[in-house]
Amino acid sequence: MKRAVIIGASSGMGMEVARLLLADGYNLGVAARREERLLALKNEAPDRVEVQAIEVTHDDATSRLRELIERLGGMDLFFYASGIGKQNRTLDEEIELNTVNTNGMGFTRMIGEAYRYFADQGKGHIAAITSIAGTKGLGPAPSYSATKVMQNVYLQALEQQANARGLDIRFTDIRPGFVDTDLLKGDFHYPMMLKPEKVARQIVMALQKQRHILVIDWKYRILTALWRRIPRFLWRHIKL
Repeated sequence: MKRAVIIGASSGMGMEVARLLLADGYNLGVAARREERLLALKNEAPDRVEVQAIEVTHDDATSRLRELIERLGGMDLFFYASGIGKQNRTLDEEIELNTVNTNGMGFTRMIGEAYRYFADQGKGHIAAITSIAGTKGLGPAPSYSATKVMQNVYLQALEQQANARGLDIRFTDIRPGFVDTDLLKGDFHYPMMLKPEKVARQIVMALQKQRHILVIDWKYRILTALWRRIPRFLWRHIKL
């Protein structure tokens, strides 16, 4: 029996990946801030889906995750798809701090608990949706791009630590470009928008192959490769 826990399964890429994993024979534990939005998944396979309300910024998030794992009967794959992000060209304090709290503290809290669980178990697979925004500091979204760098490096550090400890824990860092989800709803038009269904299929393939890093899709792989080559003194003058 294959068992996966998905944080952020109530919409977007998290929900699409959940549906694909269900079709692939997984039993799922799904979590999000609003439990009622997960009931659609529960109704698709009542005997194979466990539901839990988890707010990743709350102190009880780790204990709630452990409860979900216990009800599921264990965990082989931990998939993290939770996060927030907004453009913040005026550097509104509330937006910046909420982003750091969710994408920084919440991410660390939940990934860390999954890591500790797999360390005790001796094996497992941790996968997380980060972003191409971690490639460079993006002026329109300072805290968002900064937290995505942190997520990329945190996963890399845990992978090194797991290997040093002799733990059979696999890591997959998924870095999509702009995806047509609720996160990007608004008046601003984002270029090269990707469909969540297509992105989810590529994610599941990466999970099956236990890829270390996946940039989605080919257009963004070219774009991020170019970004990395732009020196800092030129990057600061680019208007995004």
